[in-house]
Amino acid sequence: MPERRSRHTPRPPGSLPAPRKRLGQHFLVDRHALERIADALSPTAADTVVEIGPGRGALTDLLVQRAGRVVAIELDRDLIQHLRARYDASGTTQIIEGDVLDLDLAAAAGQNDYLLAGNVPYYITTPILFHALGVPRPRRAVFLVQREVAERVAASPGSKTYGALSVNVQAVARAEVVARVPAGAFRPPPSVESAILRITPRDDPVVSRAREGAYRRLVQDAFGLRRKQLRRVVRTIGRVDPETAERILQTARVDPESRPETLSPDDFARLLAAIESVSGRGS
Repeated sequence: MPERRSRHTPRPPGSLPAPRKRLGQHFLVDRHALERIADALSPTAADTVVEIGPGRGALTDLLVQRAGRVVAIELDRDLIQHLRARYDASGTTQIIEGDVLDLDLAAAAGQNDYLLAGNVPYYITTPILFHALGVPRPRRAVFLVQREVAERVAASPGSKTYGALSVNVQAVARAEVVARVPAGAFRPPPSVESAILRITPRDDPVVSRAREGAYRRLVQDAFGLRRKQLRRVVRTIGRVDPETAERILQTARVDPESRPETLSPDDFARLLAAIESVSGRGS
């Protein structure tokens, strides 16, 4: 009977794990870009850093030098073996095998006060962003993401890139594009440019934790009608008659002729409160 081969082929000793296309792996190798990420995060010896997708450990090396403790979350089995062989002896670095979306980040950090960093796969950037902004939020987060996504997150009301993602992130955090990173900084190079995005949770989020779900649904629904004036948007979303829609907009202090892409996160918060108050129902 022929011998059955293992589906997991061992790597030659000393070789680096190859990128897996199905996991969207593009390893950042540019030293300057790596240092920009570490500088933007600014960890100290008193900090615990949770790193999403450490890959081969290029950013991890810098974080280990600057932070008191590093918890790296990786899904790829080959990379897990590589990282554990590299850091297990450090005593300050923990490697967790798993999908970041399935993990409680604060629990992984072992405390509510932590920093977060990561080279985020493009195909799951938005879910990871919202997962990272769950309560308790990190004190500061720095992500390497697709440039277009970073610009959308940090966009201002009325700009071409401003949308539901911008509003929902900015409702609970400040977002800024720290630097652009060219495709040539990666191995293998992606087909698009990337950017370093820093997110700092707000001390004064525009919506309470209990209303975040309703707020996000309102914003998503409103931008689904982004070409419509707010009087039409409110009638559709709130399922109300024209007179009630006008009262809602007056209560929210929102111009009935404006459109969703001109509203700030605070405007949407007032609109949510007005819809629930005047119509007597959630959005």
